[in-house]
Amino acid sequence: MAKSFEVTELPVRSAKFIARKQWVVAGADDMYIRVYNYNTMDKVKVFEAHSDYIRCVAVHPTLPYVLSSSDDMLIKLWDWEKGWACTQIFEGHSHYVMQVTFNPKDTNTFASASLDRTIKIWNLGSPDPNFTLDAHQKGVNCVDYFTGGDKPYLITGSDDHTAKVWDYQTKSCVQTLDGHTHNVSAVCFHPELPIIITGSEDGTVRIWHSTTYRVVIGYDEGTIMVKLGREIPVASMDNTGKIIWAKHNEIQTANIKSIGADYEVTDGERLPVAVKELGTCDLYPQSLKHNPNGRFVVVCGDGEYIIYTALAWRNRSFGSGLEFVWSSDGECAVRESSSKIKTFSKNFQEKKSIRPTFSAEKIFGGTLLAMCSNDFICFYDWAECRLIQRIDVTVKNLYWADSGDLVAIASDTSFYILKYNRDLVSSHFESGRSTEEEGVEDAFEVLHENDERVRTGIWVGDCFIYNNSSWKLNYCVGGEVTTMYHLDRPMYLLGYLANQSRVFLVDKEFNVIGYTLLLSLIEYKTLVMRGDLDRASEILPTIPKEQHNSVAHFLESRGMIEEALEIATDPDYKFELAIQLGRLEIAQEIAVEVQSESKWKQLGELAMSSGKLQMAEECMKYAMDLSGLLLLYSSLGDAEGLTKLATLAKDQGKNNVAYLCLFMLGKLEDCLDLLVESNRIPEAALFARSYLPSKVSEIVAL
Repeated sequence: MAKSFEVTELPVRSAKFIARKQWVVAGADDMYIRVYNYNTMDKVKVFEAHSDYIRCVAVHPTLPYVLSSSDDMLIKLWDWEKGWACTQIFEGHSHYVMQVTFNPKDTNTFASASLDRTIKIWNLGSPDPNFTLDAHQKGVNCVDYFTGGDKPYLITGSDDHTAKVWDYQTKSCVQTLDGHTHNVSAVCFHPELPIIITGSEDGTVRIWHSTTYRVVIGYDEGTIMVKLGREIPVASMDNTGKIIWAKHNEIQTANIKSIGADYEVTDGERLPVAVKELGTCDLYPQSLKHNPNGRFVVVCGDGEYIIYTALAWRNRSFGSGLEFVWSSDGECAVRESSSKIKTFSKNFQEKKSIRPTFSAEKIFGGTLLAMCSNDFICFYDWAECRLIQRIDVTVKNLYWADSGDLVAIASDTSFYILKYNRDLVSSHFESGRSTEEEGVEDAFEVLHENDERVRTGIWVGDCFIYNNSSWKLNYCVGGEVTTMYHLDRPMYLLGYLANQSRVFLVDKEFNVIGYTLLLSLIEYKTLVMRGDLDRASEILPTIPKEQHNSVAHFLESRGMIEEALEIATDPDYKFELAIQLGRLEIAQEIAVEVQSESKWKQLGELAMSSGKLQMAEECMKYAMDLSGLLLLYSSLGDAEGLTKLATLAKDQGKNNVAYLCLFMLGKLEDCLDLLVESNRIPEAALFARSYLPSKVSEIVAL
């Protein structure tokens, strides 16, 4: 709880925000209206408003007006700019006035609900009602206006256990909502979704579909939170950059090409696309998808589908269906129920009606028609609906490459890249051989598996682009996953435009965002995967230098380390590749350029093990690896090297190395002097006793 106001000991029946003044206005059973500043908690105004309990207060959306209704059967209008003076009284009800509400589409009018069983519509400035609706068989407790679209509706709730939807222009009842077993005490239209909410004294809240007027969900006593709507926007983009999306029943369009060529697009920024109204949809869209050539758009929802022309938004075809999918060449299929799927030609003429032997919970389009149960998926050809193959996997989504040879199957926790052996399947059916229960053997070949959850995905050639559950934008070529960008909020893939080398996403607010993904980079990786290295090398010069490291990492993952070394530009990465290949000269050039002690040491060890002793010596000097030099010089019997090393070690404070050098050179007095200088007197005494007896008394005297 943020704040609490002590108002009165009697019940407070209504309170409303006046946001533009930072106020809360409240009406109570003590017949007073109180106004508080919700920031400072100060009481702004208190005044006696009615001669009986105050049931409701309503705030005008723009003018300085507050309406109040009461058990004294009156409605009063208050003007806070005139010191909260009562500027008008509305009389006409013959019983308690339970609620008043302004019409959001015409704020000069308001509605009142009364226990005299009527709804009255009033005009500000007129003391008499415009008209009266004899609404219910018993008292009316509540009223609310429909805010969306162009429908002139209001809803009422009554003690006769019903809620009714009214057309206030024709003054007719559109629908009666039956289902509650006690007085309906609260009603409202959802401000955006096609939802009606009713609350009753029977202890339940019911949520109704405002198009079909069917009960969507109902809850018993207690407090719960219900998530309404969906995060993923209902949107689709064709292959030219034209986007169509649904904001509830309203259809809008935007074209990425409308952005001028002189506009500098920055990765991750919202694109300033011009949004136009395209039309409305007769059903509430739950999915929307262009056909492959972009000429038609199908909208699915409320158990129906409608096919529109993409340009003029004209109804082309319609029917009943839970799901609708397109084939890769423009045919389509509709899932009417879990036991009935129909296929249609390009002209939307019915071709076949299929009754699968299992419960089809989902269908997917593309190169093949796919039907899913809870734990497996079956692929069928579009022409004859013959079983191609059954695969035991729980499928969340399916994505076909444009070539029709690759498909990505996404589950809840991972995704798989499969190759479709089209020629093998064709030859199988041409031979007339019988198909096994599992389908055509080897029709699909699993190429890659990745333990990432795919949110949305698209194919560009042989490259699968997707965003995962961590909201990273990735692409996968040949099983190698590359993270392009980290998204700062949930976004969903729309498509890719090759002429712009950009992938486009949309968020739930219908903001369109673009990110660069070079087509030349995708083509190069695809050609490498196919083994066409000559054509790949022709494309390489078109890839910007800053992308060459990405290419090198890809080549390394394919085992092509020689080629990766030629392309890599990052010195650290190039050094590692040179070390892997044993290219010590290249590694030495990089080490000279970078001057990293760790690199010199690593190179020195490798040179030593390779027998390149001169290079090893040079590397160890650069790395100041005195222990390594000691090993090298002592192994070679290099007295000159040991002499220089002794001096260097002494200068560097590495007295143990210097001592060993001097000892191996036979410079015993120098060894003794070094021990004394290091303040190692006991060791010096022992050394003198063993090797220089004449110096013992001198050392002992120290």
